[in-house]
Amino acid sequence: MPRRKQGEPTGRALEDRIGYTFNDPARLEGALTHASARPAGGTDYQRLEFLGDRVLGLVVADWLYADYPTSNEGEMSVRLNALVNAETLAAIAEDIGLSEWIKAGRELRGVTGRKRVNMRSDVMEALIAAIYLDGGFEPARTFIRTFWKEHATKAQSARRDAKTELQEWAHQTRAVTPSYSVASRTGPDHDPVFVVKVAIAGVAEEQGTGRSKREAEQAAARAVLIREAVWAADEETVNA
Repeated sequence: MPRRKQGEPTGRALEDRIGYTFNDPARLEGALTHASARPAGGTDYQRLEFLGDRVLGLVVADWLYADYPTSNEGEMSVRLNALVNAETLAAIAEDIGLSEWIKAGRELRGVTGRKRVNMRSDVMEALIAAIYLDGGFEPARTFIRTFWKEHATKAQSARRDAKTELQEWAHQTRAVTPSYSVASRTGPDHDPVFVVKVAIAGVAEEQGTGRSKREAEQAAARAVLIREAVWAADEETVNA
């Protein structure tokens, strides 16, 4: 991604990158401004972030509904979460190079770790809202479909481990977290066999078997995902 040239107008350079020209440049400025750098009488991205989150969710939900006509609600919920979570938004912000334009107070410059991820995620949501308010739903949808396309393809081709997938599904559909318990442990110490049960409020229990607790937990989670038709019986997983 080319770097911004010295003296190049901020709005014009970024607009070239995202493929959208703002009618009101103040919307773009607000989307890039953290509360710590908000000028007197100016705006920051907090309110925009709230709206952008909803616009993103609608666009991605509509996208998944159209592209996966045979998927049930649970599978679509898992896919949606993978495309709207903070890590994905922060990665797309880095792809675009938004960090060059984020305006934050001195104490927040150069932040790392979770704070860095959250800030870039928030700015992405704010940028979506700014495009939506400035040009309407279609430009916002075009922006999302353009920059989320690669990540959507990755979400299709690779699954996370079964425990992570089941947790996302349980949060989306039941607003609870699965709990695991060892039902039995047999065999000698050098070659044990664990049976683990997984419980989710409102969902029938399942169990899995493995040579370690983790392996058995993964098997139990996989059994629920297959039974609830979130995963197909022959679906490959990663990090299982």
